Amino acid sequence: MEILDALKNNGFATADYLVFIAYIVTLVGMGIFLSRGKKGEEKSSTDYFLAGNTLTWWAVGASLIAANISAEQFIGMSGSAYVSGIAMAAYELMAAATLIVVGKFLLPLMIEKKIFTIPQFLSERYNWGVGLAFSIFWLFLYVFINLTSVAWLGALAMKQILGLPTIAGVFMGMNVDMTLLVIILFLFVVAGLYSIYGGLASVAWTDVMQVTFLVGGGLITAYAALDVIAASLDIEGGALGALGQIYGELIQNPDDKHFNLVVTRNEELYPVINGIVENGVTIQKADPYFDIPGIVVIVGALWLTNLGYWGFNQYIIQKGLAAKSLAEAKKGMIFAAFLKILIPFIVCIPGVCAFYIMNSPDCVELRATLAGAIERSDDAYPFLIRNFTPTIVKGLSFAALAAAVISSLASMFNSTSTIFTMDIYKRFFNKNASEKKLVNVGRLTSISALVLAVIAVYPIMGGADQAFQVIQEYSGFVYPGIVVIFGLGLLWKRASGTAAVVAAIGTFFFSILFKFMLPDVPFLLRMGYVFACLVVLFFSISMMSKKTVKAAELDKHTIKTQMKWSNIILISSVVCLCIGIASMFSHELRCYGFEAIFFLALILFCISFYLRSNAKDKVEDPKSIGVDIAIFRTDKAFNIGAIAIIVILTILYIALW
Repeated sequence: MEILDALKNNGFATADYLVFIAYIVTLVGMGIFLSRGKKGEEKSSTDYFLAGNTLTWWAVGASLIAANISAEQFIGMSGSAYVSGIAMAAYELMAAATLIVVGKFLLPLMIEKKIFTIPQFLSERYNWGVGLAFSIFWLFLYVFINLTSVAWLGALAMKQILGLPTIAGVFMGMNVDMTLLVIILFLFVVAGLYSIYGGLASVAWTDVMQVTFLVGGGLITAYAALDVIAASLDIEGGALGALGQIYGELIQNPDDKHFNLVVTRNEELYPVINGIVENGVTIQKADPYFDIPGIVVIVGALWLTNLGYWGFNQYIIQKGLAAKSLAEAKKGMIFAAFLKILIPFIVCIPGVCAFYIMNSPDCVELRATLAGAIERSDDAYPFLIRNFTPTIVKGLSFAALAAAVISSLASMFNSTSTIFTMDIYKRFFNKNASEKKLVNVGRLTSISALVLAVIAVYPIMGGADQAFQVIQEYSGFVYPGIVVIFGLGLLWKRASGTAAVVAAIGTFFFSILFKFMLPDVPFLLRMGYVFACLVVLFFSISMMSKKTVKAAELDKHTIKTQMKWSNIILISSVVCLCIGIASMFSHELRCYGFEAIFFLALILFCISFYLRSNAKDKVEDPKSIGVDIAIFRTDKAFNIGAIAIIVILTILYIALW
């Protein structure tokens, strides 16, 4: 009864519910219809796990973004923008730049080597132990972290938007909110209905519709909130006029960083960088610099997060591997990069709007008319949907949020089944399994993942104030090692299996060590320190390895080209090193996080080193991958798109520095 009363009095009209129901029915129907096989033909493992390599560039790009954007962005990033401002957009903007790198350098290598899964590559490049270790790691990560966090955040948001009451209950001996648990189960079941049946084809082709909903619904939500602010405060120019006024007011406050893409350290306002919390009560807020430290987001360890996520994450890169050709895959990356640039306007602007509404003296009367409140920063986006979107648009916005959650869950189900089936079951249990058997095992794996995630979601997930930042920090424990192991394994001929094992262990060891030793250092800087330690270990162990064979002879042109670029990049590394040393003597530069220049210098040195090694060393690891630099060539369309993205990013950073 309480539920029905809440549904009647939450501001949603019948039309809103009909929009949402129509979306769910269409989604499941499309997923099943588009993934159907030809009459009389069984799905092969390639059909199920890689969509039969039929994805076009626009399907690849749309599916990448749909898999990426979830409640973590809509709820978590909006919540972080509520606290720290549009600087949170750095995750999205630099991801656009990262997709160019992935499309030009990493994806061509993976497609050429016919890599099915990321653990498969590790087994072939290093040894089966490294591959198995990462298979187990990814399975645990997807089931117990990714699936649970996405479903939890999505369910919390949907519950708040609908204004549903908390109904106490008991589940597996735990006191739980049954309302929340039912929503979580609903999200899992909807995502599972079509993804488990149809595999990646269902996921990818429905993602095209999902992206339309989440981008369209997100933009409409932001517009609606601004339009209401304009009307209530009598601002000319509608939504754009309201955005202009919010920008004008906040930018005039020197202590406010909500419209700064680069956040500097403010020691006067925040003497303790990571804040002070006593007995669960915040005594002093953390400096926004602690989450988004200056230029670190441009030239620092954020690149580790982005390269690890977009280049070596199974449920992301799998969409590129399923493209019908390398050219289509590359164009898909560029399309995804353009979509990524839109995301800040969808998730960060609403967070800033919510901050303005709750804190501006001009909005006192407006606040009195609104339902609910923002008790935690992650409440910002649901608060806006509930209070500021009109009928039908409210249903569309709600469907957009659901689309973001469901598409991510569906991608994770598919990637979980791919890794277990191809890297564990086929390799260790049934090497001669038929195609039909592999598909059935994949479906059973997805069902098992769904059940385990439902059981684990409550004990694992909690109500973190800024879920997005929490997820980013703890993902940062593994990304330095992943980038070192995968990146050097793909590109450097001397990379050894022993070095990979040490780096895999070291990424956890050093991350935990620096977490406790340097609690006042922003985690993006700590990631850079971890990366530096792992690079030294990896290069040292690989160079000392006795398990080498005679290297394949390279033609003079290839040697000359690699040495030329090695020298150019080495000079750039030295220049960056000098800038970093100089910055240590300037308080102003340190406030911008200029120590990140050291990270950039290290990255450039690594590139220079492996290029020189690949050109000059007479020996190589027995399992090294021969790299033909010709595969890195890109066509005119890719180059124009990449240049356009770089120009847009440059303009944004100049305008909102």
